[in-house]
Amino acid sequence: MGKVTGFLEIDRQTAKYQPASDRIRHFREFTLPMSDEEVGKQAARCMDCGIPYCHGPTGCPIHNQIPDWNDLVYAGDWETAVRNLHSTNNFPEFTGRICPAPCEEACTLNLEDAPVAIKTVEQALADKAYKLGLVKPQPASVQSGKRVAVIGSGPAGMAAAQQLGRAGHAVDVFERESRPGGLLRYGIPDFKMEKHWIDKRVEQMRGEGVTFHCGVEIGRDRKIADLQAEYDAVLYCGGAERPRDAGIPNNGLAGIHEAMPYLVQQNRRVGGEAVQSRGWAGPEIWAGGKHVVVVGGGDTASDCVGTAFRQGAVKVTQLDIRPQPPKTENKLEVWPYWATKMRTSSSQAEGAVREFQVATLEFVGEDGVLTGVKCAEVDERRKPIPGTEFVIKADLAFTAIGFAGPMTDGLMADAGAALATKADNRGNVAVAADDQSYRSSMEKLYVAGDVRRGQSLVVWAIREGRQAARSIDLDLMGATTLPR
Repeated sequence: MGKVTGFLEIDRQTAKYQPASDRIRHFREFTLPMSDEEVGKQAARCMDCGIPYCHGPTGCPIHNQIPDWNDLVYAGDWETAVRNLHSTNNFPEFTGRICPAPCEEACTLNLEDAPVAIKTVEQALADKAYKLGLVKPQPASVQSGKRVAVIGSGPAGMAAAQQLGRAGHAVDVFERESRPGGLLRYGIPDFKMEKHWIDKRVEQMRGEGVTFHCGVEIGRDRKIADLQAEYDAVLYCGGAERPRDAGIPNNGLAGIHEAMPYLVQQNRRVGGEAVQSRGWAGPEIWAGGKHVVVVGGGDTASDCVGTAFRQGAVKVTQLDIRPQPPKTENKLEVWPYWATKMRTSSSQAEGAVREFQVATLEFVGEDGVLTGVKCAEVDERRKPIPGTEFVIKADLAFTAIGFAGPMTDGLMADAGAALATKADNRGNVAVAADDQSYRSSMEKLYVAGDVRRGQSLVVWAIREGRQAARSIDLDLMGATTLPR
C-alpha cells in the first residue's frame, strides 16, 4: 500500500497548529492544512504490513479501509478515496478532527514510534470531499413506507438517521436542544471542531428525506408511548450526560461547577444562542481574570482548560490523581492497543500547569465563595500521603471526571421499569444479549450510542448508529443491504 519504500524514505509529518499565543485569542479551528502534495507523501508511508491492525477492531471501530484510501491518495485519485472513506464513515470530517486516532496506535509503524499520519490524511480527505462537491444528498430511489423515530441527534443518532433514510425509510429525528448535533455541537469546543460541519451534514440529510424536530424532549414534550404507537421503530440515542459524582467536600461553594454546563454555555455563545437552555440551566460561568482549577485528566477536562484560556484565565491548573505516565510505552506489551503514555493535548500545551498523582481533598472558601482547592500527594493505591497537603489558589473550579450514564429524568423516567438498565454501576440501557440487534426490553425501542455502551469516542457512536440502523432495517424489511 502506498509507496513500497515510502516508510523508509519519508518522515512522519502531521498538520501544524497556529502558535498558542495566537489561537487562544479566538474560538475557531487552528489547524494549518497541509498541501495535497504533503498529504500524498504521508499516505505514501502506508506500508504493505500484511495484517493492517489500523482498520481492525483494535484500531478503528468503524473499520475504515485505511490502507486502501492511503493508496488512492498516494496515486492522486482523491475522488475514489473519498468514496471509499464514506463507505464506512458517515462523517469523516468529525472523526478527522476529534477522534484520538486509535488507528495510529495500531499502525505497524508505531512499533518505531512513527505511525502513518492517518488522522491527518482522513481530515484532508473529508475536507477535499466538500471542495470537490462530492457531499451531496443520496436519497433512496424507493420508499419503504416504514417510519422510524430517532431520539437524539448526536453522532450515533445522525449516523443511524442517515443510514435509515438512505434505506428508504421516513426518518424523524427528535432533539431536545434548539439545533441538531447533541454534545457534538454543545460539548465539543469550536476550536476543536467548528459547527458549520454539522450544519452541512444536516443539510445533506434533509435532502435525503430526514426531518429534524428541535426543541422537543421525549419524555416531557412527547411520551415514548406516543412514538411507539406512531412509528414502526424507535431508536434512542440520548447519550451519557449524567456527570460522575466527584465526592469532594464543600462542593456547594460559589465558583464550583461541573464541566459540561461550562462547555455548553461557551458553545452556545459562539453559536449566537442564549447561554441558558432547557437541558443546561444555571449561573453564567466565565473564567476571564480568574485562577482556574480543573479536576480530572481526560478530554473533557482538557476542553475546559482550552476554553478557560480563551476566556482570559490568569492561570489554569489541571489535577490528575493518576501518576504521570511514561514518555513511551513498552511496544511488546501494549501494541496494537491504545497505550498509556504521556500525552499533551493542544489545550494543555497552551500553558496549563499539570499536577499528577494528586488527590483533591476539599474545596476551600470564604463567605460561601471558592478561594482554593486543598490537595495532597497520593501513594500507589491513590491514598493521600499525610503531610503532603497543599492549597492551590482558585476562583473557579471544574470537576471533569467522566460520566455515569444517561440522565435519569425525561425519557428514562417516562419509560420507568419498562426500560431495563445494565448492572454495570453506570445505569446504561440494556439491549439484547447478542450485542447486534440493539433491541431494548421495550417494544419497538432500540438503543445505540453512549446511552447503551457508556461514555466513549465519537467513532464508537457512529459505529453504534450504523449497526443499529442495520438491525432496524433488517427487522422492518426482513433483509437489508446496510453494512454491519
